[in-house]
Amino acid sequence: MRLGMTILRVTVGGLFAGHGTQKLFGWFGGHGLDGTGGFFQSKLGLRPGRAHATAAALAEAGGGALLATGFLTPLGALLTSSTMAAAIRLVHKRNGLWNSDGGAEYNLVLMAAAFAITAAGPGRWSLDAARGREQWGDGWAVAQLAGALAGSALAVEAGRRLAERGATAEAEPQQAPPLDDAHADTPAAADRNGQPAHAAA
Repeated sequence: MRLGMTILRVTVGGLFAGHGTQKLFGWFGGHGLDGTGGFFQSKLGLRPGRAHATAAALAEAGGGALLATGFLTPLGALLTSSTMAAAIRLVHKRNGLWNSDGGAEYNLVLMAAAFAITAAGPGRWSLDAARGREQWGDGWAVAQLAGALAGSALAVEAGRRLAERGATAEAEPQQAPPLDDAHADTPAAADRNGQPAHAAA
């Protein structure tokens, strides 16, 4: 059990950390914060895109590192599951279940793995165990999942509302500033002698 949990934890956590560094630094063929932020804003409707990309990248990289090392395991599961919940909501839900159709299959597997690691505990070969917490239990697993679902829903809704406000502001016509009362009846191109400005020059 110790070996099996360690392999599961390091594999899932390591993959999440890799995804996070793709977004943060452009490693492993990723697009970095600029590319990911542009995609988030233009394709997913999350504004500001770079801020959402940074949050997702830190959640994946940080949460993945916590899972891989077995340190504060429920927090690592919450962070990684929240990004998967957001991905399902924004991208995969419309495509159904199966990964072959772009559905949510893969994301659900990763969320289930994070849940199981939390419920069973990270095992003896973990930093949590070194701190005297080899197991966390079902209650912590349920709590982290609930927190992940709530957090992702709030983040997505906030991003969409900011996007709607930005679109409304861009659509509103720009009004010209009012003329100063003292010069309201004075032609803009005339000098003080009543001559056009180009003639006075």
